This record gives sequence, C-alpha cells and structure tokens, in this order.
Amino acid sequence: MARPYSVNKTACIVNDFKAGKNGAAGVSDGLCLWAAEKSPIGAAARCGYNPPRPFSDGLFHKTHNRSTKMEHKLPELPYALDALEPHLSKETLEYHYGKHHQTYITNLNNQIKGTEFENASLEEIVKKAEGGVFNNAAQTWNHTFYWLGFTPKGQGRPSGALAEAIDAKWGSFEAFQKAFDTCAVGTFGSGWAWLVKTPSGELDLVSTSNAATPLNSGNIPLLTCDVWEHAYYIDYRNSRPNYLNGFWEIVNWDEVARRFAA
Repeated sequence: MARPYSVNKTACIVNDFKAGKNGAAGVSDGLCLWAAEKSPIGAAARCGYNPPRPFSDGLFHKTHNRSTKMEHKLPELPYALDALEPHLSKETLEYHYGKHHQTYITNLNNQIKGTEFENASLEEIVKKAEGGVFNNAAQTWNHTFYWLGFTPKGQGRPSGALAEAIDAKWGSFEAFQKAFDTCAVGTFGSGWAWLVKTPSGELDLVSTSNAATPLNSGNIPLLTCDVWEHAYYIDYRNSRPNYLNGFWEIVNWDEVARRFAA
C-alpha cells in the first residue's frame, strides 16, 4: 500500500508495489521493449501492445516473433556513451548501461526459460511476476525508461502544457525541482524518484524502493531518476545532490512532454 509523507507541502508517495497487485493500467506511451526487425510500431503490435505512438527516438528491444522463444535485449541508446558528459561520464554509462542494465536483462532471460513468462512482453512480466523475475524485469524496464529521458542537448526546462501543469501543481518550475530533489535525495537506500501523471491527470512525485515501478500503480511515469548508487558513484561518489544537479542538465523535456500528452 502506498504511504504518503509530506515533502515541502508536496506528497511524495513511497510505493511498495507488487506486480499484478494493484489493478494497474499500462503506461500510455508503451515501453513495450519487444520490438522486432526495423519497425517499432509493427513490432509493438506483434507483442500485443498498440501504443498511441512510439518513443520519439524509436527505441525498442529486438526480439523474435511469437513462433520462437522470447529474448529480451539491451536497447541501443539514441546517443553516444560519452554524449552526456560532463554530467554523466562515459565510464558511468559503460558500467551502468553496459554492465548493470545488461545483467538485469541476462538474469531475466535465464529466469523466464520454461516458465509462463518465456514468451511474454516485458510489461506483462512486470505486471504479473513476483520475486526475482519481477525484480529483473522491472529493473530492465526502469533503466530503459531512464535512459530515454536524457538528451545531450540540455533543454533547460519544459514548455507548453507540461510547464503549465507543473506550475499548477507546484507554483513554479524551481519549486518543482526542489520537491523532486527532496523526493530523490530522501529515497532511503536504493530506488527511484518519479514524476508521474495520476489517473485524474494531475502531476505527482513518487519514490519507489529497489525495483518497484509506477507501471503497476495506475500512474503514468513521465520522468525518473535512478538513485541506486551505481547510477552516480563513479562521477559523484556518495553525493546524490550533486548527481541531481547534473541530472537536470540532460533531461529531455520534449520526451517528457510527449509522455505527458500521450
């Protein structure tokens, strides 16, 4: 059950979501990490999900069709490993993306062999699985969502309907950043900080522990910050606040706005 606590007059919800326990709706932008061949939309349809539109960078995992066994794969990034420097170094991406993210995928592929999830999409697994299978599936999903929220060309702040929604909720972009930072820094141990759109269409902040994800809550994830230490220790040692300063410099607000409008 979600447990709200007050953060600068903003509800930062700490979630202990378990896959398939909360009657969750799917993410409207469809992080269907299931793609095949060269067509994201066709691949998504083949995996049983018909997103309103693909991610703006068209990234999906490659896999086989339903006549063969599913294999989840590490997605290609829409930027070079050194493109986010100096905010996230090439070395960080080599370890975080190339090793940690890959390990979750490798473990997931090994765990689902011969199970009901062997040919399931990643979202299906996250919603239905428990234990180690859930942990590795959710971490695979969370990390891909995290990487797709960045751009080497810093965009400063959002505009349009997203900016208006942020102002309506927090009063200003600066107040929103402060509340998000507090939510992220205050996440105990390993976890994630999220900006989400609630079923009522309003914005909110959510903190999840370990692999937990809003995908199972009915909320639509818009932006996330990974606060596991492996996300920032190479560049910032144990300083989450300094990591967050760099985080804001590479947020892809166009992608966040697209998720908000979906």
